[in-house]
Amino acid sequence: MAVATTTEISSQIRRDIIRMVTAVQSGHPGGSLGCADFFSVLFFEVLNINPDNFTMDGIGEDLFFLSNGHISPVLYSTLAHRGYFDKAELGTFRKLNSRLQGHPSPDKGLPGVRIATGSLGQGLSVGIGAALAKKLNGDDKLVFTLHGDGELQEGQIWEAAMYAAGNKVDNLIATVDYNHKQIDGDIDDVLPMGDLAQKWQAFGWEVLKMDGHDHNAILDTLNKAKSMCGNGKPIVIIMETVMGQGVDFMMHTHKWHGSPPSEEQAENALSQLEETLGDY
Repeated sequence: MAVATTTEISSQIRRDIIRMVTAVQSGHPGGSLGCADFFSVLFFEVLNINPDNFTMDGIGEDLFFLSNGHISPVLYSTLAHRGYFDKAELGTFRKLNSRLQGHPSPDKGLPGVRIATGSLGQGLSVGIGAALAKKLNGDDKLVFTLHGDGELQEGQIWEAAMYAAGNKVDNLIATVDYNHKQIDGDIDDVLPMGDLAQKWQAFGWEVLKMDGHDHNAILDTLNKAKSMCGNGKPIVIIMETVMGQGVDFMMHTHKWHGSPPSEEQAENALSQLEETLGDY
């Protein structure tokens, strides 16, 4: 069997997301669908990881922390297809006693998950701590984090951003999912963020931008970010995405931030997404 392309992987991830949230009528499909392209490239082309020998400390490998933990479906599907656990387990999403909780948590020993996330604003602080630990351990691998754009309204993000730049945490690459939507509506209607690139630059970070649905652009930008590490500054990538990407009736609206589709809507969504790796 030929190795799947990241485009094929992202299509299957999107199918998994739809099926997972529909089955339990609970979860966050919008942001998950929007980040499927990023996850497929990051986990299959960029991260230096060892799914066959997962350890909580992650010494000698890159680390990834999902700060906006409500988009757990995209993380779980990615981890399963990357080999952290059997994809059949995706069918237990949000069910009683499942390791695949609504927000990622390490309490049940799910490979690929090192911290509990979902309390927005905390993931950058965790990433900074992990990055500093790698420096202390002489570990040359990197730390990656992902954040929602609405999450940047949390004050802790900017305290962490100031700390990272002030302490030259230059083995850290943060990405912001800039889909311009949050649970209550458009970012500009809830709390305008202004020029995000200028904000991060003012806090002392190196700033890159990318199209979060162009796989070549994602790969090139992430590799560029890696090449910029070790130069005294943390790096942030402003990633433009569309909430609900891949499913026409879910795109460009905040309605699907945390609302699952009906069975009929799910069938419509799945008809738009190619089954490439086999459904769980």
